[in-house]
Amino acid sequence: MDKSTNPIGLFDSGIGGTSIWKEIHRLLPNEDTVYLADSKNAPYGPRSKDEIIDLSFKNTDYLLSKGSKIIVVACNTATTNAIEELRANYDVPFIGIEPAIKPAAIHTKTNAIGILATQGTLSSELFNKTVAGFTNVDVIEQVGTGLVTLIENGQLESEEMHELLEKYLHPMIAANIDYLVLGCSHYPYLVPQIRKIVPEHLTIIDSGEAVARQTKKILQKHGLLNTKEHNAFQEFYTNANPAVLQNIIGTEYSAIKTDF
Repeated sequence: MDKSTNPIGLFDSGIGGTSIWKEIHRLLPNEDTVYLADSKNAPYGPRSKDEIIDLSFKNTDYLLSKGSKIIVVACNTATTNAIEELRANYDVPFIGIEPAIKPAAIHTKTNAIGILATQGTLSSELFNKTVAGFTNVDVIEQVGTGLVTLIENGQLESEEMHELLEKYLHPMIAANIDYLVLGCSHYPYLVPQIRKIVPEHLTIIDSGEAVARQTKKILQKHGLLNTKEHNAFQEFYTNANPAVLQNIIGTEYSAIKTDF
C-alpha cells in the first residue's frame, strides 16, 4: 500500500520540537505533518529511562493512529533514551535527534565546546558514547535545569530565564568555548537571549537542519516522499494549555487540545 501521501509524525516532551518541525516543513513543504506536544509530562529530562520509554511508546501510538508514515522523535532526551526500543518494537522508520557535538568538535579553534542539555540527555549512554569519540576536545556540559519549564509556561523573555542563562553560560564562556551546542529542541527558542550573553564570535549550533535533511533522505530511501502537488495540512496537538503552543506556531495553524 502506498503511504507516501500519509503525514510525517513528530513528538516532543512539549512545544520545543516545533523548532525541528519548522526545519522539516521548510525543506519539505509538500509533506503533511502531525505534531504532538506531550507538555503535560514535560520536562522529560529528570525522568527515568523507563518513564521516557513508556511516554515515547504512548506518543508513537497516538501518531500512528493519525496515519503517520514516519516518526520524528523531536526530543533529544527521548531519542537518547528510547530510540533503540522504538525501532525494535514498531514497523515504521524513526528519525532521532542528538546534540550536534561532531560539527562543533571538528571546527572548534579553542578545543573547548559547550553543551547545554537536559539531565536525561547528558546522562544517557548514547550521548556519552558520542562524546567519548572526541577526546582531544574539552566538552563543557551544563544541565539546563528549569529552562524547559519556563519555555512551556511561555516565559521566554522573563527575568528568571535571563538569570538562569547567565548562570549556565558564564562558566562555559570562562572555559573559552567557541561553539555552544543546544542539546534540547526547546533551546533554539532561547537563541535571542543567549546572544545577549555570549561573545559575538561564539557559534551556536542546533540539530534542526540536519534532522530535516535526514528525514528527507529516509523518506526517499523507503519510497515515502510525497511527490503530489497539494495544499499540505499541518496538525498540532497538545495535552496541556494550547495557548502556549499556539503562540509558538503562530496564527496560521491551530493548536488542538487532546487527551491521550
